[in-house]
Amino acid sequence: MSQEVARCRQALQHAAAGRTVALVSSGDPGIYGMAGLAIELAEAEGFRVPIEIIPGVTAASAAAAALGAPLMLDFAVLSLSDLLVPWETIRRRLEALAAADLVLVFYNPKSRRRVRPFQQAVEILRAARAATTPVGIVTSAGQAGQSVVITDLQHLARQEVDMHSVVIVGNSATRVLRGRLVTPRGYCIGASGRAEEIRNPKSEIRNNIKSHKHQ
Repeated sequence: MSQEVARCRQALQHAAAGRTVALVSSGDPGIYGMAGLAIELAEAEGFRVPIEIIPGVTAASAAAAALGAPLMLDFAVLSLSDLLVPWETIRRRLEALAAADLVLVFYNPKSRRRVRPFQQAVEILRAARAATTPVGIVTSAGQAGQSVVITDLQHLARQEVDMHSVVIVGNSATRVLRGRLVTPRGYCIGASGRAEEIRNPKSEIRNNIKSHKHQ
């Protein structure tokens, strides 16, 4: 991470000299990647060069695919690294998200030196959610040596995670189906196997009121 500013500056310098430059960032450059830094640095240091951002597959998407379908409904992504964001800020955000019953995706959960933030995150989640809440851990998502673990909140603290791991914590509706993590989107699947969307009755009432007004 300490070399990112130097890399961006060098890329901008080459681009300003008339060269076509590719600044490679893992995952999606606009999600915890290099895109924002490149734009900010260009503005701060006066590099008047065109910047094209090409989307990629972020680790959250790759990890979700390896686990099943845990991100089918509202979710939030949070980095537990306090290198650029103070831990107190991360903690406040985590407490709010834990109480909101969103599926949570954690980037940078733990390093060899930075262990306590992950431990505190588990404690915050345990205070807000059931111990049986499903959790998925994918390390090196989409790469050679990828590993996938499905566990629950009660046993999360004892799992092996590192900076290459993505941790996905389910919401109150997330469950494990045949070894896959699934967060239902809201379809009602009956014994016949037919799936129908669950409609919001309040929304139907509002729509009926609108239709009567226009008659």
